[in-house]
Amino acid sequence: MPDPAKSESVRTAPPRRPLARNVKLLGAASLLNDIASEMIFPLIPQFLLTLVGGSKEQLGLIEGAADALASLLKLASGGWSDRLRHRKWLVVFGYLLAALTRPVAAWATRPWHLLVIRLADRTGKGIRTSPRDAMIAESTAPDNRGRAFGFHRAMDHLGAALGPALAAAFLWWRPDELRLLFALTLLPGLAVVGLLVFGLRDVERAEPIAAADGERPAAHWSWRPFDGSLRLFFVAMLVFALGNSTDAFLLVRASELGVPLWALPLLWFAFHLAKSIGNLVGGAWVDRLAPRPALVVGWMIYAAAYLGFALATEAWQIWALFGVYALYYALAEPAEKTLVVALAAPEHKGLALGWFHFVSGVALLPASLVFGWLYERPSLGAPAAFGCGAALAVAATLLLLAMPRTNVQLPAVEIRSGH
Repeated sequence: MPDPAKSESVRTAPPRRPLARNVKLLGAASLLNDIASEMIFPLIPQFLLTLVGGSKEQLGLIEGAADALASLLKLASGGWSDRLRHRKWLVVFGYLLAALTRPVAAWATRPWHLLVIRLADRTGKGIRTSPRDAMIAESTAPDNRGRAFGFHRAMDHLGAALGPALAAAFLWWRPDELRLLFALTLLPGLAVVGLLVFGLRDVERAEPIAAADGERPAAHWSWRPFDGSLRLFFVAMLVFALGNSTDAFLLVRASELGVPLWALPLLWFAFHLAKSIGNLVGGAWVDRLAPRPALVVGWMIYAAAYLGFALATEAWQIWALFGVYALYYALAEPAEKTLVVALAAPEHKGLALGWFHFVSGVALLPASLVFGWLYERPSLGAPAAFGCGAALAVAATLLLLAMPRTNVQLPAVEIRSGH
């Protein structure tokens, strides 16, 4: 672990510098990929519940299992990429797999079809995510990482805003062609692959991790390289994730309170546009204020938003609550990754990011199953489901506050490529 460089307090704003070429390319890739993904994601709950004949519990199973699989692969791919000279081809393959499997949803006729398709799509996500985040960190100076991660998430959310807008326009033009809309997601998916194959550059770094002094190197999934602060943070992330079920349930809640089907893509558009703008601002705040305080505020906003979803009774309240929920993403997303990278040794960035994604995602399956079970029970319903998520967010925040004050900024390192 590097020695502390700065205390966890308000910092002088770092000089504004251009974002690295790799960061911009990976941001553009996420923009295009999320246009494809979010063209159909807000429609999947209703597609499952109506055209395919599924249930809310099956929705929780499908989304939870898909993201749990992605979490396992994010952990593995992070460790693998630390041991390889090149992270680029893991990133490219992950995007290619998603691009080829996502459009197959057009032919789904049973709930298990959607399960298989979502598992394949999330396999691609699991393979690419940790190596991609490690490339962003390695392409960026330490005092600019909050802004880099914020920019990447902003582009991701902008794509997630444009995708539903395009879907709404398409369904207005051809309202009975939902399956054709699913098939058309192939086009932006292939554009992502072409962009990365010809544009992304691996960052020069030290030799891959190898055995030292005759000892076996740490396994891909080992916690041995991490100190107590990073381990406690992962525990807090696990508690938070147990209350953070799939956002598909938010769309179900919106439908229940009167938001019509045609407006769901527009709601999703507004939500992701707010997240995109928020991440651009939130990433800069993280660099100046330190990641942990920003994350504390973000998690408390999450708890407040979920409590609001539990108590909401009108459609207009859903629109307002999605805006509040976007603030959580704006603060938490850049803060979480910046804190993980700062607390991890340089040679274990991929492994640390893999554990971050694993811990935050593996709990999604039990979280979504429990949420769906609570939601389905007539005596419990939305108040119990969303209230449980809010309570776990508060508990996770208390654990985060229990972390010792520690280094949140790595010393400057030479960045040899990726500009």
